Amino acid sequence: MKRIGIMTSGGDAPGMNAAVRAVARKAITEGLEVFGINYGFAGLVAGDIFKMEAATVSDVISRGGTMLYSARYPEFEQEATQLKGIEQLNKFGIDALVVIGGDGSYHGALKLTEHGYNAVGLPGTIDNDIPYTDFTIGFDTAVNTALDAIDKLRDTAASHERTFVVEVMGRGAGDIALWAGVAGGAADVIIPEHDFDVKSVANKLKSSRERGQKHAIIVLAEGVMHADEFAKKLNAYGDFQTRATVLGHVQRGGNPTAKDRVLASKMGAYAVELLMAGKGGLAVGIQNNQLVNHPMLDLFNAKHETELSLYKLAEDLSY
Repeated sequence: MKRIGIMTSGGDAPGMNAAVRAVARKAITEGLEVFGINYGFAGLVAGDIFKMEAATVSDVISRGGTMLYSARYPEFEQEATQLKGIEQLNKFGIDALVVIGGDGSYHGALKLTEHGYNAVGLPGTIDNDIPYTDFTIGFDTAVNTALDAIDKLRDTAASHERTFVVEVMGRGAGDIALWAGVAGGAADVIIPEHDFDVKSVANKLKSSRERGQKHAIIVLAEGVMHADEFAKKLNAYGDFQTRATVLGHVQRGGNPTAKDRVLASKMGAYAVELLMAGKGGLAVGIQNNQLVNHPMLDLFNAKHETELSLYKLAEDLSY
């Protein structure tokens, strides 16, 4: 192996640039040539590929987003499109790939491996919904962004004795809601992985008010329902002066935290080591603070396990 390619695919996540930097510099240190692929699999098929040097990734470790850009490209599911991508790999002499992204990105990476081009996937998504890894690149930053907003909203909630329903991202996973809810002292956390009853939430708020707590923050995962809908359901059980706030894509941006930068750096260097060992079709993860890898095919048949002990903790501390 003499040349490797790097791409980011799917939704952007803080720390992706740190991962790109780690892959590029680790590979160059090992005597390999490195090529960046813009716009994910769409850029691969289009041949939007350029050679990277160590200086190319200078000063990107602190930047959010992705310097390689990203694009949704469902067409890559088709074999004819995959073969066009392989033509570009051959044209540039690229022997192996590191793909940074989520579930959809892994499907594309596995297809390339099946065609004879080893690819290793890094979990770049704020949702923390990838199996076989405790944390994904970008999750910690997204949680801290949500937490900062919750802290600010609490000031307004207290000033006006209101209840705020704060909707956070995560697709079908409740990890951002759980972590931000526990860290933000939420009165309740509503996630897809656990049943809830709006009437019970209302009763809890009423009990809190009777004890002198006149305001509240409820953190709602977007995979449950829209914040406006939840607020409407809640108001049917009492006058809580409810306001709905949707944090939205602000959670995907911003400078990555130290944790995300270090995680991305570790994973990026490890991906190069796997490729140098002739391995492909693997997804990198971290479990019990140890770098691990699993066959991508196993991930497609597995489900991310949300840390539901945090849900119990949130319940216990919301009295």
